[in-house]
Amino acid sequence: MATDSNDAHQVRLKLRAAQRALQLVKPGMTVGLGSGSTAALWIKLLGEEVRDRGLDIRAIASSEDSERLGRSYGIPFVNFEECRSLDLTIDGADEVAPKLALIKGGGGKLLREKIVASASKRFVIVADESKQVEKLGRFPLPVEVIPMAAPLVSDSLRELGFTPTIRVKRDGTRYITDEGNLILDCSGVLIEDPDNIATKIDSNRWSGGTWPFPEHGQPCSDFGRAEGNRTFYLARKSGVSAVDLFD
Repeated sequence: MATDSNDAHQVRLKLRAAQRALQLVKPGMTVGLGSGSTAALWIKLLGEEVRDRGLDIRAIASSEDSERLGRSYGIPFVNFEECRSLDLTIDGADEVAPKLALIKGGGGKLLREKIVASASKRFVIVADESKQVEKLGRFPLPVEVIPMAAPLVSDSLRELGFTPTIRVKRDGTRYITDEGNLILDCSGVLIEDPDNIATKIDSNRWSGGTWPFPEHGQPCSDFGRAEGNRTFYLARKSGVSAVDLFD
């Protein structure tokens, strides 16, 4: 019963964060739809605005699941052939550390999440207080990898101190991402320097990347360096606070 109560409490906190993030959406925007449980709550809220109130937006999704959910509410979708940048992306995270260093990819949508985030003028993470940590790494770090190269990338990750494990589904078969890749879940390291680890992992030419990640030489903790381009909406029992950098 206590577990059910805790789960319900977390859902309420996630909903508060999603409701706060919804206020950022303006008519005419092209928005990026994240993946995961918190992002799904936000997509449902956004979809209700489109379906019931005629909100004029269009979207690009970071996963097939998010696109299906959005379409069920009538959200119109485009692609990067039609639209080269996004006004706003809302996504969740598995862990959030100081300077907005993130671990993402627990839901297996890692590479597409990276692409959508990197194309966004403003990137917003919504999460409840359980995701806030001092150091990344208690949640295994996901790395998306080309199947053929999984043994090579695994060796490289072991050299960094990680214990990589190929993700499998409940039936024991390998989890395959939307892009046809594998996920290596990497445990055993509390990450002292996220930027350095991200750079080393992304320098591996066989890897589809990880979070925290460098995009065009800029690490995720510096993502959207321009003022106002990055926000973390943290939901606590006392309310939702907008956080840029936290100690």
